[in-house]
Amino acid sequence: MANLYDPSVVKRLFDEMGKTYGWVNLVASFGFARRWRKQCLRAIRIPVGARAIDMMSGMGELCPDLSRRLGGEGSILAIDISETMVRKASRLDCQCKTTVVLADVLAYDFETAGADVVVCSFGLKTFSSQQIGELARIVACVLKPGGVFSFVEISVPDWSWLRRPYMFYLNHVVPWIGWLFLGNPDNYRQLGVYAAAFGNCREALRMFHNAGLDAQFHSFFFGCATGISGRRPSEQAEPKPVGGALQKVPRLAGRGIFVRICTGAAGLRWSSFWS
Repeated sequence: MANLYDPSVVKRLFDEMGKTYGWVNLVASFGFARRWRKQCLRAIRIPVGARAIDMMSGMGELCPDLSRRLGGEGSILAIDISETMVRKASRLDCQCKTTVVLADVLAYDFETAGADVVVCSFGLKTFSSQQIGELARIVACVLKPGGVFSFVEISVPDWSWLRRPYMFYLNHVVPWIGWLFLGNPDNYRQLGVYAAAFGNCREALRMFHNAGLDAQFHSFFFGCATGISGRRPSEQAEPKPVGGALQKVPRLAGRGIFVRICTGAAGLRWSSFWS
């Protein structure tokens, strides 16, 4: 059986789901997914004109609301491993400069202490515990002292009266909804597998604390979604750089949005995108 958390497995899954994911996500969550994304952003103070990173950005669902908070002088770096998702994100019309990158966030060559804000919606579940620990260290590295972060993820409710019907819905009803929208039900069934293995954000909270970040836990709608938010302490020592390298590639069409691909070869650093 393929490793659920292998980047190639995650990439293939979301490349295949990309054509139907937006509508299925909205309909299957009864609109809660959109609400939880808004709550993810409301959990932190986002400075006007700040530099933000949207990790595991998917189709860029956070970017429009995030860009309105940042204002015209702000900027967003959106990163996702799925080419299908990145192509859809590249069509967004945001109010601030938005750079969309096709890359594995754990291998990306980030600028150390270059971001004021890091956000992510529904990407944590596709990471193993070890990978989440690595992600926490990356967030600590890329944030400026005093910078803020917020993550949200679908979760398994603690209450047994809700947990059983909720997991039945994820494992059986959501795949059927995916099929109605001409998607592969097996792919959507896989989301339930990831959610069951993930549980909730409490373990991620511990790992973010271990990385030296101030963090707090959030529960939404009786635990059907959970999140963590917080900041990098102003007095925290400068972390070591992390990540891989970036190679310049042709841009994809997208109004005010540019796309680049992360590879193993040495190349252009992220810092140049903010100029």
